[in-house]
Amino acid sequence: MSVLAVIEAGKEDGDRAPVAAVVLFALALLLAAAIVVSLVVGPTGVGLPHLISYLTTDGSSLETQTRIILEAVRLPRTGMGLLVGAALGVSGAIMQGLFRNPLADPGIVGVTSGAALAAVLAIVLGPTLLLPLQQIFGDHFLPLMAFIGGLGNTFLLYAIATRNGYTSTTALILSGIAIAAMTGAATGLLVFVADDRALRDITFWSLGSLSGATTAKILAILPFVAAVLLITPFVARGLDALVLGDAAAFHMGVPVQRLKRIAILAVAAACGATVAAAGSIGFVGIVVPHLLRLAIGPAHRFLLPASALGGAALLLFADTIARTIAAPAELPIGIITALIGAPVFLLLLLQRNGREAMEARG
Repeated sequence: MSVLAVIEAGKEDGDRAPVAAVVLFALALLLAAAIVVSLVVGPTGVGLPHLISYLTTDGSSLETQTRIILEAVRLPRTGMGLLVGAALGVSGAIMQGLFRNPLADPGIVGVTSGAALAAVLAIVLGPTLLLPLQQIFGDHFLPLMAFIGGLGNTFLLYAIATRNGYTSTTALILSGIAIAAMTGAATGLLVFVADDRALRDITFWSLGSLSGATTAKILAILPFVAAVLLITPFVARGLDALVLGDAAAFHMGVPVQRLKRIAILAVAAACGATVAAAGSIGFVGIVVPHLLRLAIGPAHRFLLPASALGGAALLLFADTIARTIAAPAELPIGIITALIGAPVFLLLLLQRNGREAMEARG
């Protein structure tokens, strides 16, 4: 039976498991292709034969410059793209399930706005008021500030939205909007007083980039990304039950409050770490889970791993485009993800509105 036949059969009988299996396998192949493309495509002369030689001979047969490019630039960058993309994809799927809203993304828990404020604070005040801290932490000062800002903002939102041991998703969204507005105003004030150097750094960071990827950064964010990936088997059933509402999920035996706490904190930690390492990268956490939900259905035991694979593949392809389309210059990766994600997202919305209009007419 062909792939298309499996998909059509799954759609006809309502069982999405065969469809999900095919999609997961296709995403795994797509991710493998994205890894190879990320390693061999670029402005420098490192191609597929060099990669094969590196893998088969441990790089001993390669020229020193080629081996350095692979080991110090391409491999860390690809590894960073894998982690960041997977974290954004699976975090978006978790947030959409938790809030029962296909428009939700990881930024809804305040990670992005808090990290942005702390990062701009580090860029603008690092050479002056925060100079002692910058001297202590060196190159890790900006990522550390962004991580603390993102996680701190999430803790604040969680504290505001939780009363008598219950976290209201509505209160979390509304308080997130209010705090995002306040942090945005503070960020704008810092941008207003920034000099030209700081403005360039702020602009590049706010659009995201994998150019600063190193083995040390990968090891720093790995535990947080691993945490959000490892909880997926344990939260999948609860997220499925939440579709019926908090009360119904509770009566089905789902520890709703514990599920919310674990999911929010894991997403905040993972996304805070990735934003700190690669800057703010949009649309991956919205578009990938939403698109996959249309393909394989809402069952989170399939949707969460598929979102991780899809997010990683999308980010690697976007990064390859970002560093080659204007070589030797490099575009911020957030521009590429927006150019890819926004049209796809609008198309999905138009299709959804069209279906709803047809259903309303009868």
